[in-house]
Amino acid sequence: MTDGYPGPAGRSDRTRLLLGGAVATVLLVVIGASGGWVLASGDDDPPADRPVAAATGDPTTAPPTDEPTSSSPRTTDPAPRSTAHTSTGLTVPEVVGTDFDVARGLLRDRKLGWRLVFGTGTGRAVTRTSPAPGAPVRKGITVTLWVDGPAPVVEVPDLTGNDCDDAADDLVEAGLYPRYATGRTGEVSGQDPAAGTAAHWNDPVSISCGAGPSATPTPTPSATP
Repeated sequence: MTDGYPGPAGRSDRTRLLLGGAVATVLLVVIGASGGWVLASGDDDPPADRPVAAATGDPTTAPPTDEPTSSSPRTTDPAPRSTAHTSTGLTVPEVVGTDFDVARGLLRDRKLGWRLVFGTGTGRAVTRTSPAPGAPVRKGITVTLWVDGPAPVVEVPDLTGNDCDDAADDLVEAGLYPRYATGRTGEVSGQDPAAGTAAHWNDPVSISCGAGPSATPTPTPSATP
């Protein structure tokens, strides 16, 4: 008969059953953890410290950007710079190769001054100018003309009795230049060289305009004893 308590054999079976349950629990825990790790490793989002896309070209080449570079061609022409003065359209006429007297007339028609520099050749042609032909200029600018040959001979005109301004114009027309001995107003009372004297282009002629000093010295009164 038994008294209702399990014997040694019963205790041994119960122990094996308890141990088996414990081992099964441990295995389930391990398997569950492994499954969770596998599922976690299949996430599509990469870690934050990894690049989103790898470079496909030369790793030393910088990726292209939308910003323009200094080598990019301009799509429009740059705006012209403003000038200090408005162009009048006046230019030095083409006078190289022409007679210097003709060239002087062309400059005078354009309200330009002139300066003649004669050379040692044989002709009367202009060899060069400054400013150059075609250069933009303003009214009143003096243009220098270089002439191939020497200054030609001219005759000094008679200026006595003429208005001082008119006399100066006559001298310039003849290729000579006035020098004012007594002022620039009134009639011409004297000139040097005299009328009819031979001179050369650019030679000066002195003229006395207005009352000026008397040509006859005033006698000094004698002392009385």
